[in-house]
Amino acid sequence: MSTPLGNQLYMTVAMSNTSLKDRINDALKTAMRSREKERVAVLRLVMAEFKRIEVDERIEVDDTRALALLDKMVKQRRDSEQQYRNAGRDELAAQEAYEITEIAVFLPAALSTEELDQIIAKAIADAGVTGARDMGKAMALIKPQVQGRADMGDVSKLLKAKLG
Repeated sequence: MSTPLGNQLYMTVAMSNTSLKDRINDALKTAMRSREKERVAVLRLVMAEFKRIEVDERIEVDDTRALALLDKMVKQRRDSEQQYRNAGRDELAAQEAYEITEIAVFLPAALSTEELDQIIAKAIADAGVTGARDMGKAMALIKPQVQGRADMGDVSKLLKAKLG
């Protein structure tokens, strides 16, 4: 499992102006040196996903895309964790929860409800949205601001409530 030393080293690396992909790679190297098997496995999964995207799409994964991928990985693991808990497979649910915590270290801090409300209100005003049928215009403005910092399903519900 994660050690305080590993997280402290990550935070030191995170303060520099390196890309998210590089920070994850550095954390992987640190975890390998510290012989943190579980953490190494999770970080290798993340790096493999980055590499898959780079090979399939012939692009270099930038911070925006990396955030989207990490957000997607956390969401998938939350769904899996819930399914395992419902099936009574607590050991598998615990593994998913551990992976979520390791991946979430690299995501920006979650937005507060007040911050989210402000972003949604500003997007509604900027896009000139008047009803639920124009929701896509507002979501296009909101998504880049909240990616990795809020669940898009929750954002959509809040936006729909404000418009409805």
